[in-house]
Amino acid sequence: MAADDRLTRSENELARRLRDAHRRVRSLRAPLAQRERLARRLLSICDVAKRDLGHAAGRLDLFLLDLDALVSDTPSAGNIAEGD
Repeated sequence: MAADDRLTRSENELARRLRDAHRRVRSLRAPLAQRERLARRLLSICDVAKRDLGHAAGRLDLFLLDLDALVSDTPSAGNIAEGD
């Protein structure tokens, strides 16, 4: 049995969002130093999640907003079609 089988719904949701955020940072076309800084920030959110899910979820929300802003500031972001 995987350890994930015992997660509550909120723990599972936070874990999924953290995995998605890590994937986004890894695939980000940005200078190495910037990606490293983002990865360290994510690791700190993961560490907080061990003790306080609510606080970690709030920090992850802010992180994702910052990441979205960073991605929208890249030159190629103008090529992405807006949603309906």
